[in-house]
Amino acid sequence: MKRRLRAGQTLRKLHFVCACLLLICAQSCVKLPRRYLISTGQSESGAARSGNAGASKVDINSASSKELERLPGIGRGLAERIIAHREKYGTFRLPEHLMMVHGISEHRFFAMRGLITAE
Repeated sequence: MKRRLRAGQTLRKLHFVCACLLLICAQSCVKLPRRYLISTGQSESGAARSGNAGASKVDINSASSKELERLPGIGRGLAERIIAHREKYGTFRLPEHLMMVHGISEHRFFAMRGLITAE
């Protein structure tokens, strides 16, 4: 009888794991509408359409907190962390090095990639 109980528990656990995997796979396959990609600036052509084409790029090595806050996904706290990282470790050699700052994910970086420079 214990053996059947263990088999039943194992089967329930297997069903639970399969259900979790199904949910995870279903969420990762969502295709975002084109206007979402344009509004978040994930493509350079999208940045041009949203009105950022005439604006100059923000230099992450010399920008103030207010200038950094104008970037998509950057608030006051994250701007201060960027400045603190810059003061502690020196200037960023590449824009991609911005991802070393705690709170800047790859997704957030790609949203602002066309708007920043590291000179």
